[in-house]
Amino acid sequence: MKTHAINKKMLIKNALWGLFIGDALAMPAHWFYNTQNIPKYLGGNVEGYMAPTEKHVEAALVGAKYKPDISAAEKSGRKYDILHQHLRFYDTTYKNFNENGFGVDEKGVVKINDRYHYHYGLKAGENTLNAQLVRVLMRNVVENGGYYPEKFLEAFIEFMTTPGNFNDPYTEGYLRAWFVNYSKGIPPAACADNQYHYAGINAMGGMIRPLVLSLLYSDAPNALGYALGHQYLTHHSENVSASLAVVVPLLNDLVHGDDPAEATKRTAAIMGLPKYTGMELFAQYQRHGGMGNVPADIMWKLHAEFAGAPWNIEKFAVENSESEVLKKIFSTACFAEHGTPMLMYLAWKHSFSFKEALLANVNAGGDNVHRGMVLGMLLGAANELIPDDLVNGLLAKNELEAEIEAVAGLVNE
Repeated sequence: MKTHAINKKMLIKNALWGLFIGDALAMPAHWFYNTQNIPKYLGGNVEGYMAPTEKHVEAALVGAKYKPDISAAEKSGRKYDILHQHLRFYDTTYKNFNENGFGVDEKGVVKINDRYHYHYGLKAGENTLNAQLVRVLMRNVVENGGYYPEKFLEAFIEFMTTPGNFNDPYTEGYLRAWFVNYSKGIPPAACADNQYHYAGINAMGGMIRPLVLSLLYSDAPNALGYALGHQYLTHHSENVSASLAVVVPLLNDLVHGDDPAEATKRTAAIMGLPKYTGMELFAQYQRHGGMGNVPADIMWKLHAEFAGAPWNIEKFAVENSESEVLKKIFSTACFAEHGTPMLMYLAWKHSFSFKEALLANVNAGGDNVHRGMVLGMLLGAANELIPDDLVNGLLAKNELEAEIEAVAGLVNE
């Protein structure tokens, strides 16, 4: 916690370290909705960096679809392979998935023994693809002396379409949707899928790079404006925008030295919580036989209707235990309107303790990776010191240190 004069650049660096730490800590427990499976398959609750298991009983990585328009891409000279060495896991338009030897049942569902972990092959302390894309943004901003959307898009496309750039098999849905549109000849700035067409675009992952970009701007309005502009390059989502409108000013307050509890309480007071609880949300998915079968108009209402502000987080945290909040009140899935109040609750409940709150997020399961990156940024900005073991345990610690220092060097006090 802060006890004296604040060094803004130090807190920005801490926020960036928090992002990469939150990602790597959560990676082995990513997408376990049944939290009992975390200690069952990982040998206990996560208490530090771990490598993922080879298989993941709840995983839906194998057989995920990626269907670029090959003919259009080849005519225009656009690259479309973003899977590279992980191609065998996916059902694509450019390789016969059935030849990869994965077992499926009579309904076409991949059998349990062939359900590979989303981050299969990563090492303890290694970062996921979305965190690697944060580094693409950071390097691009430093190389160009500032942020230029078209230059970022060039770097983004080059990174994703060049073999060997990343080890993570999990290419999130927004990336596959983006490159399907790109393969069709759509201008890069317009390739993002939208929330009404694809509910998965309304995901915490859409907040991460915009939050990093916001750190370059000292005043909250400009920070939010640039964050939203960057968001729409890859995530056309009203809910992600709404969450950024909450978290960007909060992060801005923290790096300027505001008391974390007071800043969080003030931010919560302007928020409306989701109208439908996590339990109600999943009940609707079950009723329709899966998220993909929910009609678009119903899906929109489930995710775009909110209870009225204010949210009294202090009272809420006293009245609700973590076992009641996680999954039952707030869904642990990827959705920004649930993940944002959840991570604020976890920070508050654990008194903004960096390691304690991040580990609580990890062991909550669900989309803990992307939630953890946002939470890690807030906790880093809320603390003058972060644990050395967590910094030093990151696989790319030395490279990250140089990149974080370079980004901080662009920031005006």
